[in-house]
Amino acid sequence: MSVPTRMRALRQASLHGPQDMDLVAEAPVPRPGAGEVLVRVIAAGVNFADVAKARGVFRNGPRPPYFAGFEGAGEVVATGTGVTGPEVGDMVVGIGDGAFAEYMLLSAAAVMPVPAGWTAEQALGILVNWPTALAALKPLGRVAAGETVVVQAAAGATGQAAVTLAKHYGATVIAAASPGKHDTVRALGADHVLNSRDADLAAQVLRLTGGAGADVLLESAGGEAFAAGLAAVRPVTGRVVVIGAAGGNAAVTNWDLVYRYQIHIVGFNIGVLMRHAPQIFGDVLGELFGLIAAGVITPACPTAYQLADGPKALAELEDRATVGKLALLP
Repeated sequence: MSVPTRMRALRQASLHGPQDMDLVAEAPVPRPGAGEVLVRVIAAGVNFADVAKARGVFRNGPRPPYFAGFEGAGEVVATGTGVTGPEVGDMVVGIGDGAFAEYMLLSAAAVMPVPAGWTAEQALGILVNWPTALAALKPLGRVAAGETVVVQAAAGATGQAAVTLAKHYGATVIAAASPGKHDTVRALGADHVLNSRDADLAAQVLRLTGGAGADVLLESAGGEAFAAGLAAVRPVTGRVVVIGAAGGNAAVTNWDLVYRYQIHIVGFNIGVLMRHAPQIFGDVLGELFGLIAAGVITPACPTAYQLADGPKALAELEDRATVGKLALLP
């Protein structure tokens, strides 16, 4: 299979935000090393981590200038030494550097096949949003049937996955989203939908739970909303799984945990789970593909942007003006 030597790619030039991302027309096409595959990117996933990297708030994030993006799906066009699978021509999805481009390198051992009958674009989220939601709910959040789960940013890609999975596992779901996105969240099966812009989230959750509080909260708001989320959880047995910080940093002290919020707080990062708890991550992926086979998880329908419009997609994601999964099409 013929592979060009040059490609188009998005390069982040500063840590001041996605507005400083530019399209490079003659970037070099990388060559696969030992254990790597070269993928012709058909669709790249846009995630809030891309915004965090562009803002310089992602821990140990890349230093500019760097080629942006990390989630890609497409066709294997070349393999490095020692690769026994996947093969050239296979459709895969994976996580690596420089996904906002026409070609990217992926570790052969870490890629996943695009599910049968799905397109590359539809497979976006299989290794990012769905595992994040599933791990947060099951091994970390320990959700059980009959419990109440609060999902913040419920209209986003990970939020929608969390609503779908929480309902599948028999939970009552209280979803928070901005008003224009409520119909989307209700269509996923959420039992109650709250305005994420209201300051009295805790009061609303307590009202809906008869004063008891939620059993599990997936916390991604951060900032000023963080305290309201903690106050919405059932004392002693309530679990808060922190999966993001879209609204900025927030602090909680040991005094808070003794006298104000007697709850379980779990910090979660999907990359750390992959590296430090591969058995748990493997179990999550096993359950995930079982849910795909059972039809619980269905193909995504991302909002698609052309590669040159990557800065626009990231800016809209940062402004919380988007719904569901976003994709760039090289």
